Parts: sequence; C-alpha cells; structure tokens
Amino acid sequence: MKPDKPQDVKLIIGFLYHELAAYQQAEELCREKWGSVDYHSKEYFFDMTSYYNEEMGMPIFRCFNSYQKLIDPSRLAEIKLQSNEIEDALTVTGKRRVNLDPGYLDYDKLVLASAKYNYQKIYLGEGIYADPTLFYRKGRFQAPEWAFPDFKAELYENDFLHIRFIYKKQLL
Repeated sequence: MKPDKPQDVKLIIGFLYHELAAYQQAEELCREKWGSVDYHSKEYFFDMTSYYNEEMGMPIFRCFNSYQKLIDPSRLAEIKLQSNEIEDALTVTGKRRVNLDPGYLDYDKLVLASAKYNYQKIYLGEGIYADPTLFYRKGRFQAPEWAFPDFKAELYENDFLHIRFIYKKQLL
C-alpha cells in the first residue's frame, strides 16, 4: 500500500520573553521566515516555572502566533532548527532574550518541537523531537499527563480553538 501525503497543518510559534523589544525582533524574523501571521494571542504572564528567569529576567511573558501559510508536518524539525537560529541571533552575552517554541496544529492535536528527549516524544531527526502536547476531543483541547503545567491549566484553550477554526476555514 502506498502511503498518503499528510494534510498540511497550521504552523504555530510560541514566544517566551522578558523584554518587549526582544519579542518584537523575534516576531519580525519569524515573519520574514514563515510569512504573514493570521492570529496573535494576547500576552500571558508566565510563572509556571522559574527555568527561564535567570537567563531572560523577570517577569516573563508568553504569546502565540499562527501563520497564514500551511506547512507540511514533516518540516517541523527544520523549522525548530531555524527558530533556534533566530534565538541565537538575538542572544546577548550568552543569554537568550527570547525562547521560540514552534509547532503545528491540525484537526486533532497540537504538536510542539523539542530538542529534549522524553518518553512521549517522537524523534524526527537532527536532534529534534515531536512532542504531542494537546489533543482535540469533544470540542476542546485536552492535555496529557506529560504536558507542561501551563498547557494543563488550559490557559491557551481559546487561542488554540480560534486557530483551529482558522485552520478549518483554510481547508475548505
């Protein structure tokens, strides 16, 4: 049996940052790389972990952009490596000023890219893993046990539902 080509998916980038200027620079570089943004979430205060505080400063904020152009899901590792290059380009004195979390959304799930191994992650190549982060069931996104605390807390539920709505309209 010949495998089918997967349906294109919605590219999403999560931004973690302390300085608004760093976020704005990263967002511009992402637009240059992946095109127009069709959804921008509100800015969320990010205090679920202190992991980034020493490197970036406090307070830390998170927001999400989705991009108008749909992508082949097999590009996720490539996009993660490109987002790492953007992080590196904005690094000052060895410290990241922004953390980028690329991923994709389809009808059934949100998958984030990661450079860190964990039991649920699927290796994609070049040191990058796919991390299934949320699953769409019965009209909402649900987090598995391994999801990050902010995703488990459903903070971004309305954002991802809206992005899914945009995605569905694009596929019509």
